[in-house]
Amino acid sequence: MPFAQLVDRNLAPNTAQEGINKTLEQEIGGGRGDGVSADNGSLFIIKRDPFRAIRRGRQLFQRKFTRLQGQGPVTDDDSGDINTVLAIGAGLCDSCAGCHGRPRGSGGAGGDVATRPDSRDAPHLFGLGLKEMLADEITSDLRAIRATTLSQAIRTGQTVRHALISKGIDYGFISATASGTVITTEIQGVDPDLRVRPFFAHGGTISIREFVAGALHAELGINVDDPELAVAHAGARIVTPAGMVLDGSQDLVEAPPDTPEMGPGPSQALLDYFEFYLLNYFKPGVYQQTPITQLGRKTFQEIGCVRCHKADLVIQHDRRVADVETVYNPERGIFNNLFATATPLFQSISDGNPVSLKLPVGGQFVVKDIFTDLKRHDLGPNFYERNYDGSIRTQFMTFPLWGVATTAPYGHDGRSVNLTEVILRHGGEAQAERDEFAALPAARRIAVLEFLRSLVLFPPDDTASNLDPGNRSSQGFPQFGHGSIKLTVLFNDPADKE
Repeated sequence: MPFAQLVDRNLAPNTAQEGINKTLEQEIGGGRGDGVSADNGSLFIIKRDPFRAIRRGRQLFQRKFTRLQGQGPVTDDDSGDINTVLAIGAGLCDSCAGCHGRPRGSGGAGGDVATRPDSRDAPHLFGLGLKEMLADEITSDLRAIRATTLSQAIRTGQTVRHALISKGIDYGFISATASGTVITTEIQGVDPDLRVRPFFAHGGTISIREFVAGALHAELGINVDDPELAVAHAGARIVTPAGMVLDGSQDLVEAPPDTPEMGPGPSQALLDYFEFYLLNYFKPGVYQQTPITQLGRKTFQEIGCVRCHKADLVIQHDRRVADVETVYNPERGIFNNLFATATPLFQSISDGNPVSLKLPVGGQFVVKDIFTDLKRHDLGPNFYERNYDGSIRTQFMTFPLWGVATTAPYGHDGRSVNLTEVILRHGGEAQAERDEFAALPAARRIAVLEFLRSLVLFPPDDTASNLDPGNRSSQGFPQFGHGSIKLTVLFNDPADKE
């Protein structure tokens, strides 16, 4: 298994002056603070120096945690009832990059864990915040339809049936009777509570914050006490520093892991930075588009793959502070011929504090080329998954295809060695589309594969951008002067590096 991408150069000094600039204490030792005082607290930095908060989250994500910093095995992590405690099968890492580290220095793919008998392949985390926002908005839409259906049934004294459609995605039907009974038997691809859970292959977790708290505990052995998750789990409503609403009266919010024998863990500021970083993390890129890839996209649509792998979805309220568009550009790109363009999505607001607020504009955003419907499907026995308790899981979320070119092997279990094999593995609800692909003339089939191979991940610190376009005449080029998505230039104090 790969390990951390970055060392703390305070702990491992080196002539090249490479590594994380700040100590862990400098990163999270300020705790949360009050969001008003310039106290190095996470709330202040997220609200008033957001690009520093993103970069700090990235450095924490890449950090090689040590035993003295809380990393290490959970007590009895190698034994117990794995039928119910799946974390026993999790892999112990010293960094988040241990499971999400490819390409270099990114929140990419690469890990594999034994939380199921046939393993789970760690997905990439590019565009994670976009997935969270889409799922949350779809949930709100579906629940609004449920409320309307129920109120109409009670008012008219008749059974009412409505289609559950959000963002062009069909989740079946919901009905209600005059007596106030809600009928959920026709719901498709989502739980009866209508909560879309976008994380994990089976659709198991609501939010980035819950995902991070669980992963830190299970994969790194780091126990972060988060009182807010605890009160949401108990039924309260909270708004996280990244703006995600978790309402325990509406949803079962996962409690923060409770392992007292591990001793006190890091400040919850660690979760704050991770959550804000992943909310704002860059979406995947698009590589060279040619007549062949264009034919492949057209064919992909014609044979019906877009029934589940929907290309574009719209967010109504974007909580990010910037967007980054990464495309093939051989004139401006250096490594991989990719060039990124960062676009601000924040507004500066003066509230009397010497440091102004920098908050999301909260506008509409079109998420392009995500290729998912955020819905569970039965793809037939080739995709079924054995559980340790002897049961079989038959439904999985539609895998977003953005970045798919850079994430082999494929499938939730990593069993498929290439794109052709994972497509031909489809059955069940996708049998017709699979058969259409198999029957294509060779040239059209190759075009589909070339189109999919243009949906790429990239190493942000090695990708030239409008923030740092690079300089080909730099001494030592391209190890120096290759450009990067350099958020440092957007810090309140760019000289104070993370």
